[in-house]
Amino acid sequence: MPIDIDIAHVARLARLGLSDAELSHYQAQLAVILDHAARVQEIDTEDVKPTAHPLSMVNAFRRDEVRPSLDRTEVLEQAPEHEDGYFRVPPHLETQ
Repeated sequence: MPIDIDIAHVARLARLGLSDAELSHYQAQLAVILDHAARVQEIDTEDVKPTAHPLSMVNAFRRDEVRPSLDRTEVLEQAPEHEDGYFRVPPHLETQ
């Protein structure tokens, strides 16, 4: 099923400067791609259930378990600046 697409027009729309050799090369490639797409559309998928992914997937996340966290005092001691139990950082939205 040949489809005639003006590759030069498409290249102009995409603001691509293509030589004549490139235009004919891309025309041939596009013909192969469109032919393949047409053959895929001919496949009988009547009894195929729709899926979001072709392979069955298993959740690979670990269990959400409560664990002890870092000691607040120890962490704040390593910060360049801290105040009242929080990290102190310079304002980034305000201008001075």
